[in-house]
Amino acid sequence: MSWPCMQMQLHVTLNSFCLGPPPDDIQVWGINNINNSRANTSFETPPRDDTVKPKRKQEWRIRLLPNGNFELGPRPSDMNGTVVLGRYAIPSWEISGFVEYIRSGQKQGDMLLVVPEGAFAVRLGNEASVKQRIKVIKGNYYSISFNFARTCAQEESLNISVAPEWGVLPLQTLYSSNGWDTYAWAFQAKFNYAEIVLHNPGVEEDPACGPLIDSIAIRGLYPPRASNKNILKNGGFEEGPYVFPNTSWGVLIPPNIEDDHSPLPGWMIESLKAVKYIDSDHFSVPQGKRAIELVAGKESAIAQIARTIPGKTYTLTFTVGDANNACAGSMVVEAFAGKGTIKVPYESKGKGGFKRAVLRFVAVSNRTRIMFLSTFYTMRSDDFSSLCGPVIDDVKLLSVRNKA
Repeated sequence: MSWPCMQMQLHVTLNSFCLGPPPDDIQVWGINNINNSRANTSFETPPRDDTVKPKRKQEWRIRLLPNGNFELGPRPSDMNGTVVLGRYAIPSWEISGFVEYIRSGQKQGDMLLVVPEGAFAVRLGNEASVKQRIKVIKGNYYSISFNFARTCAQEESLNISVAPEWGVLPLQTLYSSNGWDTYAWAFQAKFNYAEIVLHNPGVEEDPACGPLIDSIAIRGLYPPRASNKNILKNGGFEEGPYVFPNTSWGVLIPPNIEDDHSPLPGWMIESLKAVKYIDSDHFSVPQGKRAIELVAGKESAIAQIARTIPGKTYTLTFTVGDANNACAGSMVVEAFAGKGTIKVPYESKGKGGFKRAVLRFVAVSNRTRIMFLSTFYTMRSDDFSSLCGPVIDDVKLLSVRNKA
């Protein structure tokens, strides 16, 4: 794939290793009980969706990567101004290329650089990268969440790959008014060791026009399953990427993510724009602790393919609401199930609330695509620069017994 000469990309790669003993500081997380040898590592148990039924007892971990927030910085002798000189100068990380260590409040021309969590972040200039080797559980699924901010580059994209797979995230759209967004990316561990690399190949004339990166965390994902209570997997969206507790803008799940390695297990993002994963600690959520906000009109859609029986009648029920984030106005959610469709209007005051909706349809094949999108674009009424939209939650698909 070719790229415009002035387009900036950030590559996230995961190269697997299985030879040789791991370094002493490598951490393990997954389904086993893990030895936590670093004081700056935090764990918590993720909420379970009622459709998730592991075959055996499992213990999953959520954690910030060692020095994932870059609060431990290089020594003064390893820096030239803001530029990091030593390859291993940033604790727990290996760097290459033009990497800067940025303090919150630092200025670049007329631009004030703000760090969302803590006081420090890194900026990746042309051909710059940071990487960290970790130990994982072979065969398990993981989601990585990280904070990203543009600086002075105009056209940007995020190229995410796990060899031999890769994806491209367009970053031209800014979803939050403070300049920072959180992105999620998922992968399945092919081996027991992996090396996470964040790389900016660099096409800007000014190497300082690279992206700011902060707070990189990882979470083990439960494989969702359908049940007799819901044919859809992860219909309550309780299983998904890690949401940083000190951020209030949710997590963006990038477009064109297939369900096999999606940060939102069971669902595909079938759109040109991202969808936002929100939590009840910062937003109004109709049911449970997590939900999805459709933030980019018809360019923001999620879908799932469900197993159905041709000729059988089904009901698709779901909740439509707003996130209590000043997203006010007339909203419409369009739901599709096979050949069935419904438009659900919702008048939002931007202060929270929801309504239920039902779509009844007859399956025409043994696989039925369920999809949701927002009809209109909506902006928050308190800043007019942040995209927002209707919230969907508690999505259930059940068969209906046909009358004799």
